[in-house]
Amino acid sequence: MGDATTIAPPKLVIQVTVNGTPHRNEVEPRLLLVHYLRDQLGLTGTHVGCDTSQCGACVVALNGKAVKSCTILAVQADGAEVQTIEGLAEGENFHPVQQGFWEMHGLQCGFCTPGMIMSTVALLKRNPNPTEDEIRHALEGNLCRCTGYQNIVKAVQYAAGQITTGSQAVNQSGNVGTPRGE
Repeated sequence: MGDATTIAPPKLVIQVTVNGTPHRNEVEPRLLLVHYLRDQLGLTGTHVGCDTSQCGACVVALNGKAVKSCTILAVQADGAEVQTIEGLAEGENFHPVQQGFWEMHGLQCGFCTPGMIMSTVALLKRNPNPTEDEIRHALEGNLCRCTGYQNIVKAVQYAAGQITTGSQAVNQSGNVGTPRGE
């Protein structure tokens, strides 16, 4: 019987732009994107809920597409642009989807909320005026254990209306700011 020695795989250097900020880090090849964001970059808004890619709490935008970051290796994001929940607000102004979840009480415990919001942002980019059925279908990959989803649907409808009409954003202090994109 020989001495069994475990050798860690060599680390790889990745360059990823996260929320507009470039990052260059060494990572193990098996590191998941969700753990890279949370553990190496300290962006803990992206949650780990199930470890089986079923709950959607880990959704981020990867090159503009909503993905479950627990299914993507960090090395697969090399050269990519990633947006997390922390990157949605513009300064003190909430993104209209964040505002919608606040105004329409689309959250309870808040654990699923970042993934729901990121999935909603992706939906509204594809379809700025979705029907209730389209909203429910788009959010099928996001689980919430606290709500009956009705207020989440209302939050998405609210956000769609805000985006469509170009209504003013509300900052985190409750003060009206300038419309997004102006």
